[in-house]
Amino acid sequence: MTKICQLLISFLITVTLWWGLLPGMAQAKTQTPSTPSSIQPYLDRVISQLTEFRLENGLKFIVLERHQAPVVSFLTYADVGGVDELDGKTGEAHFLEHLAFKGTTRIGTKDYKQEKPLLDQMDQLAAKIQTAKAARQDTSQLQAEFTSLETKAAAIATQNDFGRIVLQAGGVGLNANTSTEATRYFYSFPANKLELWMSLESERFLDPVFREFDKEKNVILEERRMRVENSPIGQMLEKYIDTAYKVHPYKRPVIGYDQDIRNLTRASVQEFFRNYYVPSNLTIAIVGDVNPDEVKKLAQNYFGRYEAKPKPVQKIPVEPKQTESREVTLKLASQPLYLEGYHRPAITDADDVVYEIMGRLLSNGRTSRLYKSLVEQQRIALQAQNFNGFPGDKYPNLMMFYAVTSPGHTVDEVAVAMRKEIERIKTELVADLDLERVKTQARAGLLRSLNSNMGMAEQLVEYEVKTGSWRNLFRHLDAIAAVKSADIQRVAQRTFTDENRTVGKLLSKDA
Repeated sequence: MTKICQLLISFLITVTLWWGLLPGMAQAKTQTPSTPSSIQPYLDRVISQLTEFRLENGLKFIVLERHQAPVVSFLTYADVGGVDELDGKTGEAHFLEHLAFKGTTRIGTKDYKQEKPLLDQMDQLAAKIQTAKAARQDTSQLQAEFTSLETKAAAIATQNDFGRIVLQAGGVGLNANTSTEATRYFYSFPANKLELWMSLESERFLDPVFREFDKEKNVILEERRMRVENSPIGQMLEKYIDTAYKVHPYKRPVIGYDQDIRNLTRASVQEFFRNYYVPSNLTIAIVGDVNPDEVKKLAQNYFGRYEAKPKPVQKIPVEPKQTESREVTLKLASQPLYLEGYHRPAITDADDVVYEIMGRLLSNGRTSRLYKSLVEQQRIALQAQNFNGFPGDKYPNLMMFYAVTSPGHTVDEVAVAMRKEIERIKTELVADLDLERVKTQARAGLLRSLNSNMGMAEQLVEYEVKTGSWRNLFRHLDAIAAVKSADIQRVAQRTFTDENRTVGKLLSKDA
């Protein structure tokens, strides 16, 4: 594999990790329409098979019946991510995602009564070690005591017990991810394991034990080293987003800063859990071969045990309007890469769909303007693409373009060519034929994402939490159809201005 191909793959993986996207998984599928004319009957059928209810404690369920195959996909959505963390405690939401697989007082341990005092003693020693390090004192004896306790606790714990239970019961796709604004837990079961899922999922957030804390901390630090310190792309993105934002927590990495991760304690993460993993801050989507009446009965039995608590209110600072262009440049052992981003409104803005279509016109596939100009015609770039809604879309975010330079060409050449295409969309109305092609692609892409049970579960809950109703998912199809050329020109003129631009240049050290 060439270094350039490796750079492209690294960039896409790194951006995906920043975004917290769900990985693709094999799922039972249902037929989705292939042409716009067949969409409405399909949508009517989906909506007629959807049930929603809320438990008395505030936990929301969205249930969609799909009886094509005897499988069910489950997605637990916690409305908490990197933006909800306090300064100095970045990485807590992601850390908690890791710890959610460590089990409970009954799962993941041979004898919790013996294990608990060891975990408590480890917490106390960890605090002493942290204090001693801050005072630059010798911690070798404390560390030896901690290691001894850790070994004893590990002998009582049963690693990956939760995953073993899921696997033995026929579960697939057990995973989770954390983004700037959400944490998602998901997997699929045979249809006859509905009650087992209810038991397992309710238990792990009702009675969690955050064991193996320091071991997991080292795993996350290594993850950060791989994503950031040892990755030119990771370093570039971290510097770029920090430049694009001044006060909004979008400027911070979801994985957290190195020193913050090192200073996190089991007590602080437990407090974060108690604040944000309350029923009113959780939404669960269940899609597959289920009976909604049975789901509601079991949900009440298992999740109804949760104590009702108010939804946390985090005062997210509002990012001030950018008034002058910004730029960040890094020289690293890497192939050159160019980034150009513009601030845009949140997903709830009326023009959100216009940004989506505009992004597709500029950089979606080989027929897009940036690809045809920069890659095919001028051959100054190997790839030219955009990410809409980066690094999240719940709050005002970025429409970010990137291009990987071709050998013998520079990021400055790419910048000139890219800006020419961006200016063109501001000054020329998009041809009706081009617009209809892109709108058809957008609607087809959305429908394809609903083809799998998990894809449907993800989209339903995202729209429910971020826009206020899952119905907006299906209204989005009509919104796409309604976009006009004048809308694109209007939004482009408002967005693509010099003062709203943030540029990032990753240069090769050899250049």
